[in-house]
This record gives sequence, C-alpha cells and structure tokens, in this order.
Amino acid sequence: MSTSSVSKGCFVFKPSAKKKKTLGLEDYFIEGCDGAENSETRYKLCQDLWDKIKADTELLQDELNRKILDSLLDFTRKSSSTRQHGDWAAQMRASEIPTAALVLGVNVPDHDMTFQSLSDLLQQSVSPHVASVQAKDCGALKHLMKRVLERLMDTVVSVDDEEEDEAEQTGTQLHKSVHCSLGTLCDWYNAKRKTSSSGTPGKKRSSPAKDEPHQPPVVIIFKDLEAFNPRVLQDFILICSRYIQRLPLMFIFGIATSPSTIQHMLPHSVSSLLCIELFQSLSCTQHLATVIDKLILTPHFPFKLNGKVMQVLISIFLYHDFSVRNFIKGVQLALLEHFHSQPLSVLCCKKKEAVLNVMQLGHSDVERIRQLPSFKRYVEKQEPQEQVNLSTDDSHLKEVCRKLIKDLRKYHKNYYPVLRCLHTLTTCLPRYPLGKQLRELHLICLEKNVWENEDYQSAMKLLKMLAKDELITLLQKCAEILQPVKSKKMKNARVHLEDLLAKFKQPDAVAAEAPPCVEESITSPVKNLGKKTDLFQLQKTLLEMNETRRSKKLSPFELLRNEALEFIDSLVKSHLSPPESQTLNEVCYYSSSATVRRHLNATPRTSIQAALNSPYYYLQNNSLKTEDGSVSNAAPDICIAYKLHLECGRLINLYDWLEAYATVVSAAEGNNPDSDNFGKVDEVKHARFIRAVSELEFLGFIKSTKQKTDHVARLTWGGC
Repeated sequence: MSTSSVSKGCFVFKPSAKKKKTLGLEDYFIEGCDGAENSETRYKLCQDLWDKIKADTELLQDELNRKILDSLLDFTRKSSSTRQHGDWAAQMRASEIPTAALVLGVNVPDHDMTFQSLSDLLQQSVSPHVASVQAKDCGALKHLMKRVLERLMDTVVSVDDEEEDEAEQTGTQLHKSVHCSLGTLCDWYNAKRKTSSSGTPGKKRSSPAKDEPHQPPVVIIFKDLEAFNPRVLQDFILICSRYIQRLPLMFIFGIATSPSTIQHMLPHSVSSLLCIELFQSLSCTQHLATVIDKLILTPHFPFKLNGKVMQVLISIFLYHDFSVRNFIKGVQLALLEHFHSQPLSVLCCKKKEAVLNVMQLGHSDVERIRQLPSFKRYVEKQEPQEQVNLSTDDSHLKEVCRKLIKDLRKYHKNYYPVLRCLHTLTTCLPRYPLGKQLRELHLICLEKNVWENEDYQSAMKLLKMLAKDELITLLQKCAEILQPVKSKKMKNARVHLEDLLAKFKQPDAVAAEAPPCVEESITSPVKNLGKKTDLFQLQKTLLEMNETRRSKKLSPFELLRNEALEFIDSLVKSHLSPPESQTLNEVCYYSSSATVRRHLNATPRTSIQAALNSPYYYLQNNSLKTEDGSVSNAAPDICIAYKLHLECGRLINLYDWLEAYATVVSAAEGNNPDSDNFGKVDEVKHARFIRAVSELEFLGFIKSTKQKTDHVARLTWGGC
C-alpha cells in the first residue's frame, strides 16, 4: 500500500486478526483415538465418568476430613469466646497465643485440599480474617510478615525502601501500599471491627451486653511447618506475642511428621508463648482404603481396573508419595487411556445406555468383538451352528452381546458383596490369611480363583474351629452386607443365611453342642482369636482335631457350622471367579499397566537421553531426521557433543573432543571438506563447545577429574 506524507515516517499496517483454533482435550481425543466412528460418544462417556469420579472423591474426602475440621472449628470458636466473654488474663496468660497443631501425615500433595476446606469453613463460620502461608514464600521474616498482611488486608504491603524505589520505577501506585508491621494490622483490625459493629443510625440496642463489639480472631495457617526457617518462625511468634492484648491472634500449624517437630524447631522460651492443642487426622493408608472401598470396589462405576494396574497404582502410593489425590489421578488417567485406545469402550456405561449402544455398533466394531479373546473362548464353547451364526450374522451377534453385557453387570453386582463377606470372615482369623485390607483380597481374586489359594483353604479350616457366638456374629455381618443388594441371587443368599442364623439360635442347637471340655479342646481351640496365637501350635491342634474327628461323631452344632461354611464356600466359587473369565470383560477392564507406569513413574534420565539421541522426535525438524539412528550434524550442539562422548572411554580428552565437534559443525555449515579451514577451531566454535560441555556436566553425564587436567570422566555407558 502506498502512502503520501509531508514528512518521512514509518507506518505500520496490521494484518487482519485471525483467531487461531486452540485444540482442547476433546479435539486431541477425537483426532488421535482408535476407531474414529464412535469417538465423540466415547469422549462424552469418558467425560461423564471423569466428572462423576472427581465429584464423588471430593465429597468422600470432605466426609473423611469432616471430624477433624469440626474439631478445629470448635477450637477456634472456643478460643475466640474465651477471649471475648471471659477473663482473658486469668484463663490464659497475656502472652499465650492459641495454637492448633494439626498432624496430617506425609501425604503432602493432599494437604492443599484440606487447608482450602479449612480456610473456607473458618471464613464462613468463625472469622473472615484467615491467612495461609507456605515456607517457600517466607524465606525471611519480612517476607513472612508481608505475606500475612497482604492476605489479611488484601492490599499492597511495602517491606523496605529498596522495594519502594523499585515500585516507583515500574510505576506502581505507592499511595495504596501500607507499612509492613503488626501495628498497621492492629489499626486495620480495629477499623474493621468498628465498621462491622456500627449499627443502623437511630436504632437503639436492646441490652448493654450487646454493646461489646464482636472480636473475630485473626487466624494464621502455616501449611508446612517443617519447611519454615526455625529462626524466622521464632522471631514471628515473639513479635506476635507482644500484640496479643491488642489483636486476637490464633495459629494453626500443619505438621507432616510428628508433634515433636514443634519442640525441635522452637525453644522453650518461644513455645511457652503458645497454648498448643493437638489434632490428629486419619492416616493416608486409612484414607486410601476408604476411597478404594467406596469408589472402586463398587458396581456403580462401569469402568474397572485389572489386577496389574491396581497393583501399579497402589505401589506408587505406598512407595512414592502417599497421595490419595495422585491415586485418583492415576485412575482418571487409566480411564482416559481406556476410552482412547479401546473402540469398544462405548459399551462401558450404564446398563440401558450399553444395551442401546450395542444395537448401534457398526460392522467394524462387530468385527472387533469377534477378535476379543474372551469372546473367542465363548464362541468355542457353543454348538457348531451357533458358532457359524456368531461368526457371520452381525444382527445375531448384537443380540448375544446384549445378553452378555447384562451378564457382566450381574457378575459385578454379585462379586463385590461376596468379596466383602469373605473379607469379613477372614479378617477375624490370626495373621489375616487373605490380607488385612479389602483391596488385598480383591487383588488375589483378580489374579486367579481364590478358592485354589492355600491361604483360602487354611482360612476355611480355621473358620471350622470357631465357637458358636463368634460364628453367629460373623454370619450376621454377612447378612447385613447382603441386605441392600437388589440382585436376585444375593437376596436368596441372604434368606439362606438368615435361616442358618435362626437354626443356630434355636435351643436344640445349643443343647446339642458338645460339652465345654470336649468342645474347647477339640472343636474350638481358637476360642479367643484376638490374642496372639502360635501358628505352630495352631497347626498342631488342627491336625489333632482332624485325627479325632475320624473316630468322633459330629454334634448337630458342628454339622450346622459345616453347613454354613460350605454355603459361604459355594458363594465364593460361584461369584468370585476372576474378571478375565467373563465374556466381554475387555469392554470395561483396563489392563495396560505399562502405560500407566510410564506416565506416572517419570524417568527423567531416560527421557533426556532419548532427546539427546533423537532430537527429531522432540523438535520435529526434518533436517534432524536420520535413518540409521545417528545424530544429524545440524542437531543442537549438546546433541552433537553427547553423541561424540558416547564414542569415548572412561576418560575423555577435551582437545580431541573439541576437534571432533569442530569437524561435525563445519560439515553442518556446508564448508568444503578439502579447504584448509575445514574442521578448524575458532572462537565461536570454542564457545559453543564449552557451553555444550557445561550443559552435559550439569545434566550429570560427565564430571571433572583430578587424574588428568585436560580430561573429564564419563558417567554414562551406552546409548538410550
């Protein structure tokens, strides 16, 4: 475009703004997933399940934290009420600050959610003046004071003259900033209190007691007490103790290890200024057990994890972070991977939706069903004519799939109640033969038939040694577990259990029980299972009992006890078969444990080596693409230096390394190999080489050595 002007100048003509389309999760999911014909439906199902898991998890975590949070709220209310209506100097020394020591455990990633809930509840019901601080933002006393005042007063706080000068240069409005001191906070608090206590003009107060203004406490939450500088914390507490008469301060210490941390960080002269009360939250293992029981081991969620994936997630929890939130993220990752990689996951939904989606399957999806290992096993068991129909007739196969999907739902409805019954029976036994936690028993059932396990057989033998009262208590618990289940088979099982319980409670059964001396010595040697039991003695007694029973006639009680346990054994064999034995289990179960481990267990060393070996896959530059796996001479300097250092031994001569680097770089610049300057080291190449070597040293691939001054020691061997 031409322009005319009186004076010379530079004119800018901006192009028309075109909005770039940003790809979201849905776009990436639909573009990259297998089986694009039903990708949108799968994404919607995945999103619904994702939201459901997230909402239920947050609700469950709030319920688990409810008790400890309510205790903290009562503590803050009590401390505030004591200061307002009681004799503060008489009930608490004037220099004492009410402090709650909240022991949360080492699952640090989950603490943010707990403290956020605590802050919200405090602001809603106790005081609007709540400030949360972290150690990473409070390296010095002035920074701690600044963070506290900014969070409480919601304004800019100036720390010193240097920051004021810096703010002037950047154009910050300094007239809105306040001085960083607790005196300023006291003046602000008094002004706020007067504003909130002033009533409507002309309205008379009903009683003199109401003339006293309300004094909500000023709560300061230290999220990670162990990470704070002890000296900074001590100075802050000493300063706050001087203002306790003017300002109703209150502290909450978030402790991850032990309450003794306070004694280690604070000397007696400082800790004596605090009125400390201890609060203990649930352990992270108890938290995880509840989450698994309520969210995963339930038929309400159609998406399932197989044994290996469950084991990976639990191992990461136990050996890495103790974070329930990260465990749920792992479940959500498996959910996303399952719906992304399995086209038949469109059937992983509620019963009515799954039956409807079966009839809408295309021919390609029907062929995928025929290729499923579980469906192939199902076809092999059918009659020859039925096998032909399932292999050729798509409509017939869809009708069969509708029935198989319903059977899979029934399997899950029956599996989890029987699993809980078996867990109830076995956890009362010495040393927990099948595991203390429900998830341990679930993992055993996922691997193989649990009734073939030696521990299961030992558990059933031990259960046949229980006394009448103990057995009745356990059977009653099993009946309570089956009570809410609507499955027809579980209703029949509950009725059968109630009939057995009624027989146990009949006077005839009590009278027919063996005499106490015989029963205690022969049929019930494990009278009190709560005490420590010698396993060798227990096995010896069991063998003696079996030998005695060969020549001893069983009493009616023993016969009834055997009948009850045989019924439990029949339930286990009918409903606790592994999920892999169920047809179409691939629709609901995610089994790629390697993918989950790769995503959650980061291996930065391997990733770095892969990037240095194959920069093309990260930079997507065609000039870096090589066929034989070697690094192109156009690669970044650090990639060239890394590739060359792989060709050296334990000690690398820096001068030889530099010359080899200069030769490769000269080829990349297009210089003539026959020229005299080809491969020569100039200042630019020398500087680039030094930077590449420094980066490799920083990444831990080489280190300096005292053996030879012009050499470096290599710390890696082989390629990626």
